[in-house]
Amino acid sequence: MVNLDDLRVFVQAVDSGGFAAAARRIGAPKSTISKRVAALEEGLGARLIHRTSRSFLLTELGRDFYGHARAALIEAEAAEDVVRRRLAEPSGTVRITASVPTAQSQLAARLPALAEAHPKLLLQLHVTDRFVDLVHEGFDIAVRSHFAPLPDSGLIQRRLSAEAIILVAAPLYVARRGAPAASADLAAHDGLLVGGDAVVWRLTDAAGQAVAVSPRPRLIADESMVLMRAASAGLGIACLPESMVRAAIGQGALVRILPGCTAGTVTTTMLTTHRRGQLPAVRAVMDFLAA
Repeated sequence: MVNLDDLRVFVQAVDSGGFAAAARRIGAPKSTISKRVAALEEGLGARLIHRTSRSFLLTELGRDFYGHARAALIEAEAAEDVVRRRLAEPSGTVRITASVPTAQSQLAARLPALAEAHPKLLLQLHVTDRFVDLVHEGFDIAVRSHFAPLPDSGLIQRRLSAEAIILVAAPLYVARRGAPAASADLAAHDGLLVGGDAVVWRLTDAAGQAVAVSPRPRLIADESMVLMRAASAGLGIACLPESMVRAAIGQGALVRILPGCTAGTVTTTMLTTHRRGQLPAVRAVMDFLAA
């Protein structure tokens, strides 16, 4: 098999009209150019160039070989260019998994813009609230919202956002029941609760003091969108991530209760395996979402 570098040196020598000129163009010693061409001829078992101290002429076989060698270099450069363009413009399928609330509040508005930015990407979003194993189920990226730091799993973690959990209610509820003036007043209000430990709201007030309060349970649901709809209907007060209720607050469907209070922080993190994270398409998706 002919060495591609030897082909390149041979073509450069012919195009330059001699070893000395080729050496100047390549930036290598003339002796190196001569030895590489000699090694090429030896490997082929044929003389390609008649050379003396005064002349540099291709043999008939050399002329034929030059035409094919130059075409081979052009094809090699074209092959490299395909790879470079593929890396520069991410393409292929990227499989993403996310929970229902995360998909609705974090990804729904971003994925169309991502698809527009990278038209050669095919995005596949799998929405489920169950635990998904990236490696065994063949996903490229998992987007997870969590209240505590994720355990060290060997996966690459990249934070997408961190936001406060706030108290909200419908104007209808506030008009009917009044707005609590302090966190202690929440005990007399109807709460829309997640269940489990969340029947107690652990708040941080405007002074930075930790407060625990138990509202009167009005509805318990382990799905945030259900709680937001119930709050919008005037059923009670809910603790929800700020990004989830931002549009409803802007539209007047919800108002913030006790603006100085928060119920902790929810962090949204992207995860991928080290191997998949090196793929240009996966890296492009993570960079876009993180930005």
